[in-house]
Amino acid sequence: MVFSSLVFLSMFLPVVLLLYWLLPSITGKNILLLTASLFFYAYGEPVYVFLMAGSSFFHYVCALWIRKSRKWRSAILAAVVVVNLGLLCVFKYAAFLTGIVNHITGMGLPVPGVALPVGISFFTFQAMSYVIDVYRAQVMPQKNFAYVLLYISLFPQLIAGPVIKYSDVEKELTHRSFDAEETALGIRRFIAGLGKKVLIANYMGEIADTLFAAPTDQISPAGAWLGAAAYMLQICFDFSGYSDMAIGIGRMTGFHFRENFHYPYAAASIREFWHRWHISLSSWFLEYLYIPLGGSRKGRVRTCLNKFIVFACTGIWHGANVTFLFWGLFHGCLLMMEEYLPFFQKESSGLKKVAGHIYVILAVMTGFVFFRAENMAQGAAWIRKMFTFTGSTAASTQLVLSVLTPVHLTAFAAGIFASMPVMETIRKSGTLQKILWPASLILLLICMLNLACGTYNPFIYFRF
Repeated sequence: MVFSSLVFLSMFLPVVLLLYWLLPSITGKNILLLTASLFFYAYGEPVYVFLMAGSSFFHYVCALWIRKSRKWRSAILAAVVVVNLGLLCVFKYAAFLTGIVNHITGMGLPVPGVALPVGISFFTFQAMSYVIDVYRAQVMPQKNFAYVLLYISLFPQLIAGPVIKYSDVEKELTHRSFDAEETALGIRRFIAGLGKKVLIANYMGEIADTLFAAPTDQISPAGAWLGAAAYMLQICFDFSGYSDMAIGIGRMTGFHFRENFHYPYAAASIREFWHRWHISLSSWFLEYLYIPLGGSRKGRVRTCLNKFIVFACTGIWHGANVTFLFWGLFHGCLLMMEEYLPFFQKESSGLKKVAGHIYVILAVMTGFVFFRAENMAQGAAWIRKMFTFTGSTAASTQLVLSVLTPVHLTAFAAGIFASMPVMETIRKSGTLQKILWPASLILLLICMLNLACGTYNPFIYFRF
């Protein structure tokens, strides 16, 4: 079940929220949320819901054990890390690694056909962070398993984040309050995210999928640039829209999740881009990998190496494909470059900021071409098309024109506008306050009608 589905919008969410608001006690609300969260996951993963619950219980027990045992606490933590990485290897990377071994050795090992549990990367990282924080004595272990299970399975952020630390919601698991104003903010935030997903990301996805599915020799330079730009907007609004919906549902139920995106395409450096893009994942790698490796405390060379390792892991986290690894290493190389070039050592302003912004857009777009490509060969071919400006034919021109419908062009313009912090400036000025609710209700109606027509509605981060 995804947020941008009629089942969720017209049945699951209204019923859960109505019952939630009617229940007087926090205990009753928690029981409802836990039940709803398990049903939400089981709706699409009837078997793997037991894996998620079992993982939660394993981390619950390990956290208690770490607190009680001084002698074995390091060994327990090591076991937690090994088990979690082992789970990811089995479900995400077993087929990929087997294929590599077969290719190198010619052994012909059977390739595992294990289905990928939805959201395993997200709930695994959350569970690991909980145990690590207990080990560091940053939080106390939770003695009630139901609270740990609710923290890990909470349906707004279960399958696609944001990656929530236990300390972020520890108090709100047992004591939280909300009022009409908070609920209204949550509803509007949810609708804004739904609009991003349905009215921008989905239409950009149609353009990107059409062009990336075509044979490379049928792609013109214009088509390559269009497909790359469309995918760049699709992945941003697909994921940031989902994060907005998660944050909105959280506020409706009294939880306050951290922001996960903050206009990443307005950045003037790749370092700034990663402070704005998928903030919860960036923060996770910063806190649990980069700093333990030494961070920036051991000289510039070691800092660059640490960043390179972190972004290699970031690429691998996204999936079992060389293209994801390359994407991560590409960003790691850019960050290493920025560490040494004087251009990036001082705050940007004026023409320097414009130049930095253009650099970020081109660099991020190039990286996303490989992220989207089926293999490295396709990614390299697309980059050649983009930067050599050769290969236009009548067929390639017709392919580009076929995806430039008025609706798609409107969505493209909306995506470019919404990716810049213009709306934030307008919102802070108070200009939109009088039309927020009418605009939100109209947006919700348009989204519902769009979904009712059975239009294209994928979700990129289901892969992760």
